[in-house]
Amino acid sequence: MKEDKKIRILVAKPGVDSHMVGAELLCRAFRDAGMEVIYTGRYQTSEMIVNSAISEDVDVVALSSLGWSQKAYYTEVAKMLKEKGAGDICVVGGGIIAERDKPAILEAGVTGLYGPGTPIEEMIEHITQRVKKERWHEN
Repeated sequence: MKEDKKIRILVAKPGVDSHMVGAELLCRAFRDAGMEVIYTGRYQTSEMIVNSAISEDVDVVALSSLGWSQKAYYTEVAKMLKEKGAGDICVVGGGIIAERDKPAILEAGVTGLYGPGTPIEEMIEHITQRVKKERWHEN
């Protein structure tokens, strides 16, 4: 990876979940890790998130929700990115995610799911490795 090349990550809050602290903490952590962060704020629809990801030419979409609607939103975002020819954008998600929903979310193309207490280093390592392999085609 070139030293000056930064991972571009879009952090988004889908749906009506108004909890912002986790997403804002992630924005700071990703920025501190050297990533370029775009934060869409709260109350985003899947279409808004996908359109922002494509127009901003991001490498990653990081979804954050505590609204118990992760299965609907996370799978929809991953599927819409594929439909719009942007399936190489890595999608990860966080929140309190029901165990029964995780297989469907992962099958839709979300590559990482993180709950409370997940070390930020684990997220950053996952994102970095996926972007290098799938977006930048580095070994």
